[in-house]
Amino acid sequence: MDIDANARQRLAERLAGEITLSEDTGATLRKWRTDFEISQTELADRLDISSSVISDYESGRRTNPGSDIIHRFVEGMLAIDERRGGSRIRQHARVLSSGFDREVVHELKEYPATIDLDRYYETIGARELVRGREDTIAGHTIIDSIAAITRLSSEEFYRLYGQSANRALVFSGVTRGESPLVAMRVVNPTPNVVVLQGIDRADVWEHATDLARVDGFSLAVLETDLETTLRRHRELP
Repeated sequence: MDIDANARQRLAERLAGEITLSEDTGATLRKWRTDFEISQTELADRLDISSSVISDYESGRRTNPGSDIIHRFVEGMLAIDERRGGSRIRQHARVLSSGFDREVVHELKEYPATIDLDRYYETIGARELVRGREDTIAGHTIIDSIAAITRLSSEEFYRLYGQSANRALVFSGVTRGESPLVAMRVVNPTPNVVVLQGIDRADVWEHATDLARVDGFSLAVLETDLETTLRRHRELP
């Protein structure tokens, strides 16, 4: 599948803008490079520079890279991803096209076909607390729980579903799960499964399972950190 040139350009502008305006440019450069799963050596080879130069910028030993250098870094990362098939560009383009930024949506993905809920749990390492009405999903959306709950209306919540409510809605950075479960009460229809990331089963809000049963969706917990959560979700079709 060809990569949409306009989507690629919007993503390039978004990355360059975030890096340029960051208070820690080196850390932001590293964040995007690791997000695209590109090594310093691979990026250096693409840019025809020494990997130590990239290391120096990311560590802060070289400060204040100019716009030309940032542009080269961004274009290098996008070019490497295109050579691999463009999966990261498409993932981020979907988030941009949904109208949300990375402060709210970490990832939004549609699957080419539905997958069993048990397979989904096994891939990401989740533990189910409640089984809902449906046993399959056709996509997932991973969102920042605080940003989503404090900033989004019920209509915007529904837009998080992408093409279908037949999906997993993963709330990251959860402490008890109270706010996400209450938020689900005003969303219609509900997703097939809600996953609370970053929380142990014993710490889940005592009424969470009751609300999931009332609204008919599956509820699961995921103890892994966000980086691992994203990586495991990217293993899904």
